[in-house]
Amino acid sequence: MEKTHEYYMNLAIKLAVRARGQTSPNPVVGAVIVKDGRIVGRGYHRKAGTAHAEIVALDQAKEKARGATMYVTLEPCAHFGRTPPCVNRIISSGIRQVVIAMLDPNPLNNGKGINILKMHNIQIETGVCAEKAGEINEVFNKYITRHMPFVTVKVAQSLDGKIATRTGESKWITSDQSRNYSHRIRQYYDGIMIGVNTVRRDSPRLEAWFAKKQPVKIIVDSKLSTPETSTVFERGKVIIVTLPVMQGQETENRAKLNDKAVILEVKEKKGQINLKDMFKKLARMEITNVLVEGGGTLIGSLFDEGLVDKVMFFISPKIIGGTQAISSVMGDGVARIDKAIKLDVPRIRRFGEDILVECRVKK
Repeated sequence: MEKTHEYYMNLAIKLAVRARGQTSPNPVVGAVIVKDGRIVGRGYHRKAGTAHAEIVALDQAKEKARGATMYVTLEPCAHFGRTPPCVNRIISSGIRQVVIAMLDPNPLNNGKGINILKMHNIQIETGVCAEKAGEINEVFNKYITRHMPFVTVKVAQSLDGKIATRTGESKWITSDQSRNYSHRIRQYYDGIMIGVNTVRRDSPRLEAWFAKKQPVKIIVDSKLSTPETSTVFERGKVIIVTLPVMQGQETENRAKLNDKAVILEVKEKKGQINLKDMFKKLARMEITNVLVEGGGTLIGSLFDEGLVDKVMFFISPKIIGGTQAISSVMGDGVARIDKAIKLDVPRIRRFGEDILVECRVKK
């Protein structure tokens, strides 16, 4: 039975996600080349600065690419970036048809690649498995169009919404299985963010056990009071986000932290960190997505500002209780139920005795 466009595009999507978390600030892209019902080339973009998926597939196909059909998850680029335009190589290869899942949201390319291919009499079909292709590149889509990182909030909490007891104890609310999975997903993010209170209370390392490259550790600390002896500095790059200081007000702690971290000064908002300005400046540093792991005050403020794109709540069947116990989402919150932050239909999974509720924030 003849294979459909959807069949081959799904293969290209599976190739693309092999490099998830490795291509930043580029998208994940997969490509498959088919001739006479046989796959003659396949490839995916591995990391920024290396060959794009189309080029990898063409290198594999060689002369067999002439007269073939290419399936690619994202519109081929027509501009010079870290590598030359892919459209030039596609044209010279003799490819007869290009089937594209989605247009490139990058304003430098958006539609240009398709137009150039059409001008050279290459048949184009778009929109095949477009929804799936959009999902695998939700980070890139936001980053390239809004110049802001994609923000995921991850919480480990009790059934009654607590992330620590009234004495500040938080280890361990969730199961070993939940914590192992939490470490696994860290590899897909450019940065892991926590507030300074979490650093003081837990002194976390914020390592990604399974990652090929460690994500940047980001500490939100308006008064630059992070302990310079914290274990967070033991491995990898650390960025401390803080407010500017007046001339002559530099502290001894600031001098010590300058040797251990990048100090990123951002605008002030009501005496606190301007979170939107923070994310804009992180995006300029090519941090395309951020995993926020606490605490409740920081997470609440992100929700208050409408800056969260996705949530992952690991919920343990425990009751902590107490008005002084720390809740997972604090901040100002909403005054009316009809103003509550709405989420898409959740995906629910089990990890040992815990459940993970994962969903995107409706915009």
